[in-house]
Amino acid sequence: MPPLHESFLPREHGLYRPRHGTRQGTARGAAVVFFFVPLLLLVLGVRPPAFENRALAAFPSVTDGWGFFTGFDRWATDHLPLRDRAVTAADGISRGVFGEAPKLQRKTDVGPVQAPPAATEPEEDRDTPLPSDYPAVIEGRRGWLYYGVDVQGACTPDLPLDEVMSRLQRLRSVVEGSGRQFVLVVAPNKTTMVPENLPTQYYGSECAEPVRDEFWNRISAEAGAVDLRPALRQAAAEAGAPVYSKYDTHWTHEGGLAMSRAVAEQVKPGVTATWKISKADVSEVPADLPKLLGQSKSVSLQNYDLAPDGARVRSKPVPRPLSNAKRFVQLPGTGLVSTGVAMIGDSFTYYVLSDVVAAFSDITVQDSDKIPADPREVGELLAQQDVVVVEAAERTLVNGTHPLLNTEIVDALAAELAERPR
Repeated sequence: MPPLHESFLPREHGLYRPRHGTRQGTARGAAVVFFFVPLLLLVLGVRPPAFENRALAAFPSVTDGWGFFTGFDRWATDHLPLRDRAVTAADGISRGVFGEAPKLQRKTDVGPVQAPPAATEPEEDRDTPLPSDYPAVIEGRRGWLYYGVDVQGACTPDLPLDEVMSRLQRLRSVVEGSGRQFVLVVAPNKTTMVPENLPTQYYGSECAEPVRDEFWNRISAEAGAVDLRPALRQAAAEAGAPVYSKYDTHWTHEGGLAMSRAVAEQVKPGVTATWKISKADVSEVPADLPKLLGQSKSVSLQNYDLAPDGARVRSKPVPRPLSNAKRFVQLPGTGLVSTGVAMIGDSFTYYVLSDVVAAFSDITVQDSDKIPADPREVGELLAQQDVVVVEAAERTLVNGTHPLLNTEIVDALAAELAERPR
């Protein structure tokens, strides 16, 4: 007789097995839900928001080689519909039922303080930590929250610090070699400026703190960056409070004003002598760090009016984020920087926009996240101005991920600037 499948045997036979058991049906049902429900939600128009203080991962290119496969996982995770709701649910269940923070991209979590992985776990028995070992958010004292990437990037950088300094030096030489002024401003991490509210112990502190100190010891001397830390400390002393928000990773408008003043003085020394700054309204904006914990909180931001000549207020609100480069032009006057400026910034620059609109007669602002898509177009934008200002968050330089550390991007910018020297 030909061989028979177990399901065709008589039920009373000892080897009889049903073709589709209950467990098999359950597994198939779960697989259908797992794979097809997200697709159905996408078809119905449900789109995942960018809630992790960064843009959603782009679909990997087939030209990336093996990077296509390694990048696909991140893209698929970022674009999973309702993922933000799942994070919120995980946080509520973990805190409400178990009384502790959810693990969310970290191996171990002890109360509000993120501890290093236990040495007894086999998967953690290694010398080199992985990015996933670090907490997404460090929960500090008095309810303060810190961005975990500040620590993770310092401990597991994409580029060594020597290479970062070398590439920043080349970027400067490219801009200055075209006859333009180059101004590099580094926005310090919140962990750098308000360390007093960090937990006593947190995973990565032993490697992150020495890297932070070395970075600030070198960034001005080797890359010529403007050190904003003294101005930020002075602004905090005058305000009687830190110039970083409790639940957000960015500085407040007081910090933004410190940067605006520093950049203006670099381009036109003495120009801020006539500036008059006065308090305006207070706005409530969503905080970015609680979102990573599945929570929703807001921060109050004091807004300011800037009168460059000491009389006429020229500051005005600017919608953010800027999806594309935008140019702001006004007639020159007292207290205004009249030189044409192109500013490449990131999310810290959002807190500066209303100031630069007031204090610069011709300034174009470009989000650095948009550079990789078309670096030559950005190069053309820079070539239209006499000064190039780059604002970069400390974390993006320390971890070596800032787009302007990419040699191919800088090559493209160099070609455009060289074609239109000043």
